[in-house]
Amino acid sequence: MIFVIKVTTNKEDKALDMIEEKATKKQLNVYSLARPHGLRGYVFLEADERETAEEAAFNLPYVKGIIGKTITYDEIKNMLEPTVAEINIEKNDIVEIISEPFKKEKAKVLRIDKQKEEAVVSLLGAQVPIPVTVKLDNIKVIRREKAEEETEEENAEEKASDKSEENAGEEIGYV
Repeated sequence: MIFVIKVTTNKEDKALDMIEEKATKKQLNVYSLARPHGLRGYVFLEADERETAEEAAFNLPYVKGIIGKTITYDEIKNMLEPTVAEINIEKNDIVEIISEPFKKEKAKVLRIDKQKEEAVVSLLGAQVPIPVTVKLDNIKVIRREKAEEETEEENAEEKASDKSEENAGEEIGYV
């Protein structure tokens, strides 16, 4: 059975360590402890019965109590298992940084590390190009380099066709 334990916000890691230490010292049947990313103020404890979970969490600092209802693994599966997001950021893309300290700065992607989910970017507004490593979650694509190249080619073709039309008009005598 999985129990939800209410703990002090931002003290989840310390509470987990103390629960783990107490369960190990008293040799309780606690099978797992989890602190899901993004869920603040709660930790999950898997134990065979409620008394074991209560004994593991009882009278510890930062632990406020156990929530009455037990939950199943299917209910918390999406919080515990990492999801692989499709990365659609490519080299030479123009991106905007959406987190501090470079919030709203535009940058060009130099390199992408998909395993670490990081990108090395060069700030466009900087006098000296400095490579900065940022998480992929903290940037959004503004413009693709390929699209930029295609539009440049289209503009060049339009200019060439405009010039040929102008030249054709001059030959006929139209102005």
